[in-house]
Amino acid sequence: MYEPLTLVLVALSLAATIFALSIAGLDRRINWPLLGLTGVLEVLLVGQLVVGIVQLVGTDRDVSGPFFVGYLIGSLLILPIGALWALTESSRWGAGALAIACIVVPVLELRLHDLWAV
Repeated sequence: MYEPLTLVLVALSLAATIFALSIAGLDRRINWPLLGLTGVLEVLLVGQLVVGIVQLVGTDRDVSGPFFVGYLIGSLLILPIGALWALTESSRWGAGALAIACIVVPVLELRLHDLWAV
């Protein structure tokens, strides 16, 4: 895996988690800056999907392809689901749902790193 991209994804998703938790703590709905940050994260996750599949095809490592691609696709899908849930929820729990989606991304990134390192 491309380490700098993984580190940027983890840092941005943790920042988005803190941002969403602060909005939830203030009892507000999600706002455009938070949605913009999750949009940037989503674009980077699309890039990681492409880079990950290209690296998987071109490697001779013993990597479980279906699991690896599954984690790449899962990390790509979690943010839109969380954002949609946050947009439909008019209370602070919408921001809480997005915070949970954002904190799942570093967990999936860690698992991708473990799968690639084997």
